[in-house]
Amino acid sequence: MEKLFVSNKNESARMFKSDFLEFFSKVHFTAPLYFFLPFIGYLYYLVFWQRDYGFGEFIGLSFAGFITWTCSEYLLHRFLFHYHPKSELGKRFFFIIHGVHHDYPNDAKRLVLPPSISLPLATLFYLLFNYTIGEHYLPPFFATFLLGYLFYDMGHYAMHHFKLKGKFWGAIKDHHMKHHYVDPEHGFGVSSPFWDVIFNSGYKDKDDVNESSAVGTDSK
Repeated sequence: MEKLFVSNKNESARMFKSDFLEFFSKVHFTAPLYFFLPFIGYLYYLVFWQRDYGFGEFIGLSFAGFITWTCSEYLLHRFLFHYHPKSELGKRFFFIIHGVHHDYPNDAKRLVLPPSISLPLATLFYLLFNYTIGEHYLPPFFATFLLGYLFYDMGHYAMHHFKLKGKFWGAIKDHHMKHHYVDPEHGFGVSSPFWDVIFNSGYKDKDDVNESSAVGTDSK
């Protein structure tokens, strides 16, 4: 199988000459929890103590928020993170935001989105949803949207650093490991392969899934 990574150990390349920028390019995998859980708690405070939602309305908005996250995750991964620019500046930019992860897939400090990226993205999504669905409906919708993001980030770390067991986690891990070690131009769903099925971007060859999982787990 062709080697599709530079190093599969818990190490990485230096990306910036500046120590300041280099420091902020790395983040502990628990950092998103500290930034987003308090805001999610505030949204649920609005849901249960400040706003009046019917049970069906709450469930519907929550489900819609989670589904919207899984679709957003897929679209960002496929069309933004895997965009291939022609200019050297563009190549440098996209290496920083995602290419380094493919070169060093088990670098523990570059597995979750740093706040310098995740917070501006979350703000843009908040403003977009506030404009499109309105302030009243936003809290339960955006709370599960952000919970979906945390599920993605924590799950992504676990896929690269833990031996996940069970049919559910095993299938998701195998799907993502094949994206790294067999076919990086397919399998863009990380927390779920659902949108790969919908948009026909799943793997064309079903072989080597278990082999790719073994590479991701045992070659660190």
